Amino acid sequence: MIRNRNIVCIASSWYAHPTSKHHVMRILSQYNHVVWVNYHASRRPTFSRNDALAICQRLRRSCAGPRRVDGGINVLSPLVIPLPESAAARWLNVGILARQIRRALQRLPQRPTQLWLFAPDVPGLIPRLDAERVVYYCVDDFAAFSGYNARLTETLEARTIAASDVVITTSQELFDTRRRLHANTHLVPHGVDFEHFAAAADWPADRIPADIARLPRPIFGYCGLISDYVDLELIAAAARRRPDWSFVLIGDATCPLEGLARLPNVHVLGGRPYEALPAYCSCFDVGLIPFHMNRLVRAVNPIKLREYLAAGLPVVSAPMAAVMNYVPAVFPAQTLDEFLAAGSAALQVCRPAERTARQDLMRRESWRCRVEDLSRIVMGIGVGQGAAARPHTPIREPATTR
Repeated sequence: MIRNRNIVCIASSWYAHPTSKHHVMRILSQYNHVVWVNYHASRRPTFSRNDALAICQRLRRSCAGPRRVDGGINVLSPLVIPLPESAAARWLNVGILARQIRRALQRLPQRPTQLWLFAPDVPGLIPRLDAERVVYYCVDDFAAFSGYNARLTETLEARTIAASDVVITTSQELFDTRRRLHANTHLVPHGVDFEHFAAAADWPADRIPADIARLPRPIFGYCGLISDYVDLELIAAAARRRPDWSFVLIGDATCPLEGLARLPNVHVLGGRPYEALPAYCSCFDVGLIPFHMNRLVRAVNPIKLREYLAAGLPVVSAPMAAVMNYVPAVFPAQTLDEFLAAGSAALQVCRPAERTARQDLMRRESWRCRVEDLSRIVMGIGVGQGAAARPHTPIREPATTR
């Protein structure tokens, strides 16, 4: 495990729902000091209600100054300029970030510093900090996100990769493309908060949330951000074809939901705290990952896959490469007929022994195990060696025992 370092983490909001960066940094903060920098300048904001609310939140957090959370983590919310196409704005943003980071590091014990970048587009920050390691942790094909300037993002990401000591990727697609740009690229799949989600299998009946407790079974459930990569048309079509199935969507929405509003067996419950998700999973009969198979999704290794399996649920999912490794615990589907057939098949494997078998797949894939892997990779390179070609062995997805 990495120990006795000051780790600077450039990422999206600390206050968002926990993702890989949250889990990794929480574990590393047990042995190191972490400076988490909320970075929000990768895309130009739109004239939408969601963006307006987000801007107000960021202004409040920036005015509030640094905040200490989770013991060893200090959160900074610099007020940056969200104009990624402007070279001047990017230059100013790098200066703002560097000054606030240096100020935060001065308040910490003088120890070696590492820079972990979960954002692809701030290569200018790398030479401004004296870091013993620069880690680019690539979890998405960022250029494929809606609202991002694809060509600019690809250019800035290539510069970030070139300036890094090591590149971590979380899916085979990301590994295959990023290793062409950096010899020291590794594949480390996501982990899972196993104990948290495994509690769903024995959740007390008297603690089931009221908004799901009386819904007709079976329940097909989705937990996560509801964005334009979620195939809402597929869910609506399935709901019309199977009026006896209940579909529950839990998560904040960044796209219109009008197509689901008039369907009596579709229940959009909104966002729920991370701590409450096992209670909802305990009511699901099947977990859903109904994504569009586009460029963005093909590079995804969804964390919710492991969370559903840790809860013991069978999963109906779009046929992403990372998901296919877990067949037959996962039922891949893309078209409506495939989705309905997969849902029916998943309902046939809900017995206790089958639920336990799915959980067993996840017992050795905890986030702590993943951070141990990451630590060996990051600390296994000599100072200044990261940009040199050197052999590496990717940590690949485990195949399901069939």
